[in-house]
Amino acid sequence: MEFREAVKKRYSCKKFNGVKVEQEKLEAILEAGRLAPTAKNLQEQHIYVVQSEEMLAKIDALTPCRYNAPTVLVVAFDKNNVFTYPGEKRDSGVEDASIVATHMILAAEDEGVDSCWVNFFDPDKAAEALGLPENEEILMLMDLGYAAEGAGPLPNHESRKPLSETVTYL
Repeated sequence: MEFREAVKKRYSCKKFNGVKVEQEKLEAILEAGRLAPTAKNLQEQHIYVVQSEEMLAKIDALTPCRYNAPTVLVVAFDKNNVFTYPGEKRDSGVEDASIVATHMILAAEDEGVDSCWVNFFDPDKAAEALGLPENEEILMLMDLGYAAEGAGPLPNHESRKPLSETVTYL
């Protein structure tokens, strides 16, 4: 798929049909995340693939936003392996994990797989429920699967502010 088409077409799917994503497509999505750039190439991300009924039930207990997706990627990062920027107010953890997640979301679109970025959950409770190491922080959950019949973007999906309202040349 041509990049501009993928960016324009992609939306957050909120109704999946439950059909499992083929392993080769899942691996292509994960590989896109692996190839994403990170600050100082620290590659602090860790992706957990949740597909078992037991673990999906744990996700369902954490958020109402799985929408019947058969696969959920948990995107986390090692908070002890981040680059701290000048001024010491920010580090690369959230930023790098966001880049990784964005690569995977666009790769999913390219593979014909629908996705949804989920932030409606408590990351500390999720890390505990899923048994993640204490040094890892969850950025987001990513629902993956195929849209159910009747699913589609929100009515305002095509509505975007003009560049003149979101960009300033200095």
